[in-house]
Amino acid sequence: MTKAERAAHLDRRLDELYPETPVPLDHRDPYTLLIAVLLSAQCTDVRVNQITPALFDLADTPESMMEVPVDEIREIIRPCGLSPRKSKAISGLSKILVESHAGEVPCDFPALEALPGVGHKTASVVMAQAFDVPAFPVDTHIHRLAQRWKLTDGKNVERTELDLKRLFPRERWNALHLQIIFYGREHCTARGCDGTVCVLCRELFPRRRLGVSVKKA
Repeated sequence: MTKAERAAHLDRRLDELYPETPVPLDHRDPYTLLIAVLLSAQCTDVRVNQITPALFDLADTPESMMEVPVDEIREIIRPCGLSPRKSKAISGLSKILVESHAGEVPCDFPALEALPGVGHKTASVVMAQAFDVPAFPVDTHIHRLAQRWKLTDGKNVERTELDLKRLFPRERWNALHLQIIFYGREHCTARGCDGTVCVLCRELFPRRRLGVSVKKA
């Protein structure tokens, strides 16, 4: 298969395997999604979903969160890791949202990426999942699978994102990034598949005998 043929095959097969693409992070609105995505850095979605109910019961709007002492936020989110940095970011971005955005999460990449603790990937997730704006957030699963499927050279996540955006229809980006994540977690895992084991790797590369080394994100 050519790269374009592999992309078309994956597009069809992933849609068959995952016709529904629920957002993995529990949230109530764009603000709580933003906070949940921020907390998910170097933390599992399962752990984040265990932590956020207590946090959002305490404060679930920028106005209420900015009034919570940073130490109190840090204590609640400690199990997510990086709590000193994340708690300051949550407090800081909440204040900025109130003072500069009327308490609303902006539907705008530059404005999102200007918030404390919000990088391009976090902004992409919020744009895609909160506002349904086409984006292709690249996490470790997508970065790994894109290399195994020879859709990118894996030089970095920025390159992977650009390569995937070129290969797949814009209207499929939001669903596809979740479908690839779900598949990577369930079947093409970091240790469970080396590019020769899972169903899609075998469909794409039936003659592949040697495992594929991938570059980390």
